[in-house]
Amino acid sequence: MRNDVIVRRFRKVPIERRVAAFLIDFGSIALLSTLGGSAAFIPLFIFLWVGLRVLLVVKNQGQSLGRWALDIKVSDAKYTATPLLPELLKRETLVGLGSLMVMIGLANLSPSTGGVVLLFIPLAIDCSFAFADEENQQAFHDRLARTIVAQTQRGYSLDLKVKRLFAQVNRRVK
Repeated sequence: MRNDVIVRRFRKVPIERRVAAFLIDFGSIALLSTLGGSAAFIPLFIFLWVGLRVLLVVKNQGQSLGRWALDIKVSDAKYTATPLLPELLKRETLVGLGSLMVMIGLANLSPSTGGVVLLFIPLAIDCSFAFADEENQQAFHDRLARTIVAQTQRGYSLDLKVKRLFAQVNRRVK
């Protein structure tokens, strides 16, 4: 089932902003989960992923930490509101498993274990749907949960502040 009419009402989020928001979330969860030690790494990663990417999103109008920093929100494609808990769980279970596999691959990466790079493939396939779908830019997890990622006015605008900072540095260097 396609929701093309509803999806077109939202301002599209550039892919690089979506990637940056994901990296902010992934980096903060990975950092906090590695502080727990190797024995508690996987359960802590899952707990933090559900907390930051599901529970916080439900309470924070569709925004996680990374999405808030870059003025992005997740919305239900049909009702144009914050997705309910079951939809977010479907969406973030798929993304979370792919992210966990990437984290395990990064933790075990060494010159003698190059095969762990294969753990990056599920997340890459999932996100490649957004690159292939130029009109709606929905990844597989968005299609599965019937959600969309849209720009919002609510947030910190980190990307704009970084651009301004680089412009100031560039002017001062010249």
